[in-house]
Amino acid sequence: MKKKIIALFTAFCLISPFIIKSGNVVSASERSEMRQFVRSTMNNNHVRGSALVIKNGTTQQISYGYGWYGKRIGNGNSKIVYPICSLQKVITGAMIVQLINESHRTKQHISQYTKISRWYPNLVNANKITIGNLLTHTSGIRATGTEINRGKNYSEADAIQWAINNANSSPFADVGTYYYNNTNYVLLAGIIRAVTGKSYEENFKERIVNKLGLSNTYLYQDIPKSKTDPISYYSDGSKNYTKASYVKRSLASQIPGAGNLFSTPREYYKIQLGLSNGQILSNSDFHYLTHLKTKVTNYSGGLYLKNNDTLKMAYGNLAGTHFGNWFQMTTDNKNGLILFLNQTNNSEASVKAVGYQILNHIKPNTFTSN
Repeated sequence: MKKKIIALFTAFCLISPFIIKSGNVVSASERSEMRQFVRSTMNNNHVRGSALVIKNGTTQQISYGYGWYGKRIGNGNSKIVYPICSLQKVITGAMIVQLINESHRTKQHISQYTKISRWYPNLVNANKITIGNLLTHTSGIRATGTEINRGKNYSEADAIQWAINNANSSPFADVGTYYYNNTNYVLLAGIIRAVTGKSYEENFKERIVNKLGLSNTYLYQDIPKSKTDPISYYSDGSKNYTKASYVKRSLASQIPGAGNLFSTPREYYKIQLGLSNGQILSNSDFHYLTHLKTKVTNYSGGLYLKNNDTLKMAYGNLAGTHFGNWFQMTTDNKNGLILFLNQTNNSEASVKAVGYQILNHIKPNTFTSN
């Protein structure tokens, strides 16, 4: 009798017009309609890329156009891993929280209030700047040029030292002043190295990749030959696949911890889940990261929280390229969008406008347009 029930259930699953996932039922027609809407929205706005739609706890990856037009490799192809740009910062922030938690056991005793002069005694204002200031971009560091390709492949240590030298030769604002700057997260990568005695790369593999079982997420230098990063393109609405540009190794090497990570929308979703389900951080750890005492805007630890903390989001791109990444999700991870675009018009507002159209289609009256 038991075997008959199993057989009947299996047959039902094969012919059923519904897809069952994560305890929810989503009809095949709904998935088809969503795919058509997302691809049509991308086409109408002259963008290309790959998106992960999250609706009521179920996910659907939808891609449009070419990730590498010259080789006719489509977006969403299993070979492609996308630069996630500043969407990496929350991962660096999460590793810092892990170290804060571990520091009581290792007797290093670090917290968001620890002055970074412990690791950077020669940095201007280091005796005033805390780990929390770096995590919330309130260090007062206003150095520029981190994304201007200097044509050299840096080691992690050399990239961090360059960031220190560049900051010291630039004007500083008062500590506590918000100024979004890659240097803050490059310095956090250096703290991870100093506290653990291991590279950022090793920490990332141990603390993120291995914990989540990721198979399509790499720091630039670790992308295997079987994979490829995409080419980015510019479109002003009149022609597609123009002004080809890609992330060069030298550029990626300049910004460890702040923009040298490549992944897919689906694996980035796994990372977002891991930030609060105990795989990377607990829910209370996530709250700590996103509610640091140095926070003066709705940015903390790599993310913006809005609508009474019901929404989380981040935007990223890299200077000299046409990539545009934006994700916005409910903080319970049940609804939202992860959008990795490799063709844009180089406008953050335009990328968010495309994403907002899709978000409104996923769950109306839930998300914010910026």
